[in-house]
Amino acid sequence: MKISILGGRVIDPAAALDQVLDLHIDKGHILALGACPEGFKAEQILDATGLLVCAGFIDLCCHIREPGPSYKGSIASETQAALAGGFTQVCARPDTQPPLDSPAVIRVVKERAELAGQAKVLPIGALTQGLAGQLLSNMSALQAAGCVALTNLRHPIQDNLILRRCLEYAATFDLLVIFYPEDHALKGAGFAHEGALSSQLGLHGIPETAETLAVAQTLLLVEQTGIRAHFAHLSTARAVEQIADAKAKGLPVTADVALSHLLFTDAALESFDSNFHLEPPLRSENDRLGLLQGLKDGTIAAVSSSHLPHEQAAKMAPFSASEAGMSSLEVVLPQMLALVEAGWLSLADMVKRLSLAPAQVLGLKSGTLGVGYKADVVLIDPTASWVLNEQTGFSAGHNTPFWNQSLQGRVVTSLVDGQIRFNLK
Repeated sequence: MKISILGGRVIDPAAALDQVLDLHIDKGHILALGACPEGFKAEQILDATGLLVCAGFIDLCCHIREPGPSYKGSIASETQAALAGGFTQVCARPDTQPPLDSPAVIRVVKERAELAGQAKVLPIGALTQGLAGQLLSNMSALQAAGCVALTNLRHPIQDNLILRRCLEYAATFDLLVIFYPEDHALKGAGFAHEGALSSQLGLHGIPETAETLAVAQTLLLVEQTGIRAHFAHLSTARAVEQIADAKAKGLPVTADVALSHLLFTDAALESFDSNFHLEPPLRSENDRLGLLQGLKDGTIAAVSSSHLPHEQAAKMAPFSASEAGMSSLEVVLPQMLALVEAGWLSLADMVKRLSLAPAQVLGLKSGTLGVGYKADVVLIDPTASWVLNEQTGFSAGHNTPFWNQSLQGRVVTSLVDGQIRFNLK
């Protein structure tokens, strides 16, 4: 379909572009910016006056819950929530049931995502078979099936020799490996940040060193094997410093932070609200500020939703017995706009952290509105006020502290490959 998006403020960090321009789409790709090409006649016109126009966001970590228990969510529900949040592509975690550790399961996920016709799903394969940390997965087959990266999430690898073999194998195929740094012995039975507050509340703590020790150890193996490594969901200021030092040494590493850790600290646990039971745990204010500074200076490349939808029962248990995770795809945009308002980022920086940078991490030809690129585009009303509730939300998970809260900034329209897949109007 031929579409013209008229009068919007186009923001494209890849081209250092921030100005009011028209955008023209044909055959699923960006045809032109600015003047309408000669002979082009739009079949549909979108009035973007007063709206932001940018490349669709890419989420580096999202649980789409399929295959798995349908009461927690499905590919259809979570990819629709993604589009409502401005995400035209989402990376699917491998801890499904069964795990994403074989080409057959990968094909099923991709087929169901295409059938749903919402946001694109980019599978992340399991680094080890069954995520059990013992036997290497068939990485080349997973790559051929469409996996954009490999990870073992927070599941422990049996020993460093096996981990080294995994990384050597991945390096052979130039596969990106994503690490969720955590020393499992130091974590123990903990589920909150180790500090004065966790002691006061009687919650088992996880020390900062559970993350920083894992980062340090992994960086040594990255240096030895030369793999492309991405560190996901950093939660401590010291880990940010470690990544900055590694980048300064020229190691091929990138990092992201979950939205929740930019907004909240362990002080949120005083209410024993299980929506704040997260992995990694919310940490100190000093850590939150360190993460924000790392995002501002570019040490942290991207912001992830860390979307993990749960049914109500999963969060009704006492804090320590509740399931970790937060539903967040639909609130990333308004909360990132709040960080822009607070001066931590410019609008261009925000778009870069949500679209261009994730594309660069994954090695995708996307995240920009350049001519010839696929037309994954979102139109945003930065001033729109709305409330996340049963009528406005699309995710099956309502486990978020923003439920029934007033938010500012909303996606109006999302296009995937030049097709309108979400439209408020």
